[in-house]
Amino acid sequence: MTAPVRSGPPSARGARSPVRSHRPYVAAALVGFTSLAALLVALVAGGAVREKVISGLADAGALTRWGLPVARLTMDLGGALTVGTLLCAVVLLPSAKGVLDPQAVRYVRATSWIAVGWAAGAAATLIFTVSDILGEPVATVAGGNELSSYVGQLPQGTAMMIVVLLAAMIALLTRTAATPGSAAGLLVVALVALLPPPLTGHSASSPNHELAISGLAMHVVALAPWIGGLLVLGWHAAHDGDHLGVAAHRFSRMALWCFVAVGVSGVANAISRLPDPAQLFTSDYGRLVLVKAVLFTLLGLAGWLHRERTLPAVMAHNPKGYARPAIGRPPWPFVRLIAAEAFVMAATMGVAVALARTAPPAPSADETPIRSLLGFDMPPPLSVGRLATMWRPDLFFAVLVVVLGGLYVAGVTRLRRRGDRWPVGRTISWFVGLATVVAVTMTGVATYAPVLFSVHMIQHMVLSMLTPIFLVLGAPVTLALRALKPAAIRGDRGPREWLTAMLNSRAAKFIAHPATATIIFMASTYALYFSPLFGYLMRAHVGHLAMLVHFMATGTLFFWVLIGVDPTPRRLPYIAKMILLFVTMPFHAFFGIALMNLGQPMASAWYTSLHRPWGPSILADQHTGGGIAWAFGEIPTFIVLIAMVFQWFAEDQRVARREERRADRAAARKQDDELSDYNAYLASLDKRARSQD
Repeated sequence: MTAPVRSGPPSARGARSPVRSHRPYVAAALVGFTSLAALLVALVAGGAVREKVISGLADAGALTRWGLPVARLTMDLGGALTVGTLLCAVVLLPSAKGVLDPQAVRYVRATSWIAVGWAAGAAATLIFTVSDILGEPVATVAGGNELSSYVGQLPQGTAMMIVVLLAAMIALLTRTAATPGSAAGLLVVALVALLPPPLTGHSASSPNHELAISGLAMHVVALAPWIGGLLVLGWHAAHDGDHLGVAAHRFSRMALWCFVAVGVSGVANAISRLPDPAQLFTSDYGRLVLVKAVLFTLLGLAGWLHRERTLPAVMAHNPKGYARPAIGRPPWPFVRLIAAEAFVMAATMGVAVALARTAPPAPSADETPIRSLLGFDMPPPLSVGRLATMWRPDLFFAVLVVVLGGLYVAGVTRLRRRGDRWPVGRTISWFVGLATVVAVTMTGVATYAPVLFSVHMIQHMVLSMLTPIFLVLGAPVTLALRALKPAAIRGDRGPREWLTAMLNSRAAKFIAHPATATIIFMASTYALYFSPLFGYLMRAHVGHLAMLVHFMATGTLFFWVLIGVDPTPRRLPYIAKMILLFVTMPFHAFFGIALMNLGQPMASAWYTSLHRPWGPSILADQHTGGGIAWAFGEIPTFIVLIAMVFQWFAEDQRVARREERRADRAAARKQDDELSDYNAYLASLDKRARSQD
């Protein structure tokens, strides 16, 4: 038997050994020093600070050359720790009946000071970046108007300012957040705040910027919770924190997914920057990539040791994880391995920041204006065969399809192992929807969509009006609610509880209201194409990607309300659904007619800059796109009507069976009552006969 979890008087429980109390602080300082040392070594080895200053050219000075990477490292560490503390409070530590654990609340409050450091690092990075671009000393930049001009005109400056504002907002709101929902919202904001710098950095100008941008964004979003969560978990373990067994087990499962995501995105980034594998050994940039790969392998080995040795020891020492271990006996083997892993992670972050400051090898192919805009050369004239064969896989949608398909298969497999049934038609519908995503985001359609508006309109129509129909008929939410297990600790929030809370939230009730969903579905299309927003979004891969995600999201929301099998906050009768369908679809027809009658092309600056040497004119192609939008509406209307008729028929059958069962129960009760009355009558006759005798 294990020793009692808490022993001794209350005064003894709060005691800490003076020898051990300083260890977490020393370890934290060493982690920061390791990260800084790795950064400086990598900067020198990669040549980022060994560039010769040419006479006559502007030079920002040594302060900027060394200060910019240090400020960037401070910003990255601040972002990772902000995510880590919020992750520990919301996900790793259990909550009770919708209230954060007291120790989780302390982590949320600590996030406020960490976010201040994050904002300061981002502000310093902004100033040093302007100094580096303009070739002027920091004092000149900070005291002049160049800083405000840079923020307003260049995407990199705007991105840094967004980070500063979001980090400051997190610092303010974490002073009062006390519920799992509010802390989870701030965690989402922190993850979003990580994205602007990588989406607008050097990856946007790399030869294959589609792969580079998606890969770097995935890399950052997966790396921050992994690094931040590990550092906070190590601090939690060293301080004899409550629920260590639960927190360590949950982090281990999350870290495995982060490890896979970081590995996949790292390979994608290396391919986008180093198309020739020999450049891994012949260039400074490639050698730093190899160093980072070695450190990444060491992190994977440390994770394996955690899962095989230290984590089982922690769970055996504290099997339920409800309280802290015995006083004065934190799991030091677990803490020491986390500390070693933290040092490797710190070195990895330093190398990563130095890698961002190191110039990659020059591309072998000549850079052309078309390649700089599209990321690839102008495709040949359009044909049906080229649409089917000129595949251009997109990392974002490839990962999205694999993850959604894998999770769905895992859910169905769990139900079948449990002995439950899941309709085959729903599974087929789900994978048909995923197949339509592949058909318009990874084939020749994706290659020609930035070049021809008509092909872009095919993407729009499929992703907003065809893909969502099959996805909502697959009932993924119902599958998740049936397949996910309840939280192990009563009152805690696991994935199933979080999903239920989101479905019942006020935000979901507002967004999923039929009127709201319909307005978003219809109005967003007109607002996008008949405003300068469309031309602005077409200039960058991030903008085009945002449009495609928006099409899928708005279409899924509308058809979820209309024909969704999953539970919704408000369910309409079928008559109202049909009326809503026939009221909505003409607006898409009017949209197509409006495009066909355009007198001036949309986003003319974008399409003119491509100088497409073949095919119809820009305006004629947009008229073709309008015809596609006008004609395409018949297809989803027909599919939705068929689905609605089948659902209505099935609902009537269920109601009829329910009424039959109710009638049968009523008849059985009536028969029982009649039999009871008859038996009572016979008993009264028998009693009367006996009294007469």
